[in-house]
Amino acid sequence: MASLYSTKVTASCGRHGSIRSEDGLLDLKLALPRALGGRGDATNPEQLFAGGYVACFENALLHVSRDAGHRFADDDIDVVAGIGLSRNEAGGFVLAAALVTIAGIDQQTAERLVQGAHAICPYSNAIDVAISVSVR
Repeated sequence: MASLYSTKVTASCGRHGSIRSEDGLLDLKLALPRALGGRGDATNPEQLFAGGYVACFENALLHVSRDAGHRFADDDIDVVAGIGLSRNEAGGFVLAAALVTIAGIDQQTAERLVQGAHAICPYSNAIDVAISVSVR
């Protein structure tokens, strides 16, 4: 399968270091969150993942919506990802996301569109996701 896009990001010193993309557009200091015993004075991998996820998921939702004949402006839809870090049975770390999508349509249509977006979003396909949909 041909890659549609690829990038490289380099991490130095893990959660207490920094990350930098090959083009230099992403260049951030990292810190362990206070909740995990760190200083919490910089972003962390979970926040970065959440930001990427919500942007990607909203784009997938807009794509699915257009294909279904619905036209939304970006501000008609809010996607919120609550990213949780926990341990699995083997003691490894896992991520879980709870997505809440709010759109100006009826509940049944919103749920159908969100499920369609969930099926094509690469982030949704990478982790365990519990989706909650509400309409405004």
